Amino acid sequence: MEFPEDLRYTKEHEWLRVEGGESVIGITDFAQDALGDVVFVEVPEVGATLAQGQTFGVVESNKTVSDLFAPVGGRVVAVNHALRDEPERVNRDPYGEGWMIRLAVARSEDLDSLLDVAAYRTFVASQK
Repeated sequence: MEFPEDLRYTKEHEWLRVEGGESVIGITDFAQDALGDVVFVEVPEVGATLAQGQTFGVVESNKTVSDLFAPVGGRVVAVNHALRDEPERVNRDPYGEGWMIRLAVARSEDLDSLLDVAAYRTFVASQK
C-alpha cells in the first residue's frame, strides 16, 4: 500500500492534497485495492458547493458501489473528466491521474480534522 506523506486522509479513505487555495481529492490506494476493478466514477458538476462530509459522488467496481465523501467543504472548480472513459485510472494511479475533484476550500479549519499519514496508516492497520 502506498501512503504519500504530503496528503491528508479521511476514515472514509479519501485523500486530499492542498495546492494553493484549492484541494485535489481522490480515493486512497487502500480504497481502490479493496474495491477491485473500478468500472464507473460519478462526480459532481463544476460549480457545485459541498459541505464537509457530504456525499459528492460514487465509485462502482466489479465488487460494489461506494459513496464518495467530501473531506472538506468548498466549491468544485474542476473534475477529472478522463475518468468517464477510463475509470481504471483510479486503480492504476489513485494519487495521480486517478484524482476525482478539485475544490476551492471554504474553511481552512476543515483541514485540521483530517488524518496525517501516520494516523491514516494506524487506522488502515486497524481495518484489516
